[in-house]
Amino acid sequence: MTSDAKTVVEYLEQIPEEQKSVVVKLQKTIKKNLPKGFKEIMNYGMIGYVVPHSIYPDGYHCDPKLPLPFMGLAAQKNFVAFYHMGIYGDSKLLKWFTEAYTKEVPSKLDMGKSCLRFKKNAIIPYELIGELVQKMTTEDWINLYEKNYKKAAKKT
Repeated sequence: MTSDAKTVVEYLEQIPEEQKSVVVKLQKTIKKNLPKGFKEIMNYGMIGYVVPHSIYPDGYHCDPKLPLPFMGLAAQKNFVAFYHMGIYGDSKLLKWFTEAYTKEVPSKLDMGKSCLRFKKNAIIPYELIGELVQKMTTEDWINLYEKNYKKAAKKT
């Protein structure tokens, strides 16, 4: 479920009430812990956290006109999604996060490659999400992106 909202404020106004408090609290947690250089924008129909062209002029390999995406936050039909490309690209970070999550949250982690899904009534470890957000700087993400994704894109 993507949005045609042009701004983050407009996006937040469109979210169903039953998801709004979760999305707003996650957004505030992310912004509070966001390393210097990342920028919050609307990206792919959701709230995105990107490395702007002013820091990484090459942009995203799929569409260089777009800034390099890193995280996303979205109200989907049946859950709130938090996307973090660092846990997809860095096995050590993924291991740390899954172990910390298991210790903190009694329910099973609902996760795809880079997507954490929080369904209705889910326990959301906001402090842990904040800690995850802090663990990768723009420089860390650019280096990981170039190592894992950009090289792979050139091969195809």
